[in-house]
Amino acid sequence: MAVFSYYSNLSKTNKAIYRASDRAGIIRLKNHADIRALIPGIEQALQAEDRLQVLACCQELVERMAGDLQVPPVTVKVFAVRPSHDWGELHGLYEPGEGRRRACISVWIRTARHRRIVAFRTFLRTLLHEFCHHLDYEMLGLADSFHTEGFFKRESALFKQLVPD
Repeated sequence: MAVFSYYSNLSKTNKAIYRASDRAGIIRLKNHADIRALIPGIEQALQAEDRLQVLACCQELVERMAGDLQVPPVTVKVFAVRPSHDWGELHGLYEPGEGRRRACISVWIRTARHRRIVAFRTFLRTLLHEFCHHLDYEMLGLADSFHTEGFFKRESALFKQLVPD
């Protein structure tokens, strides 16, 4: 198992979660062909710079993936310009559900510095990245969601199912 540099700073409990995440296999969508049909709508809405249509298309995509994988639904929020600070730009954010509040994915359609529309593949990868955090909690039952090699393999596998070469 290859580990990222922050692994050595994790507690014993978090190291165990990290290793479990790294060992978890890729995720296969049962109905990937049907779900893939939603992808052009996201691309078209993004190119049209229609934030509300991007939101509607992304919400439908994550609802269909959640249903396919039998995990609780997640709310999607789409904002205009990425937040930024001296640490860089925030591309996406996953907030786990608490109590009766649903989990939430936030994504942005414009870059912070130049306020340009984010490239489609980058935008979709960000959405899937945040959805993978949801899967870590809801499908894999992990107590936290770390960026591990296994995590990135799961993200990449979802992307390849939805946007084949």
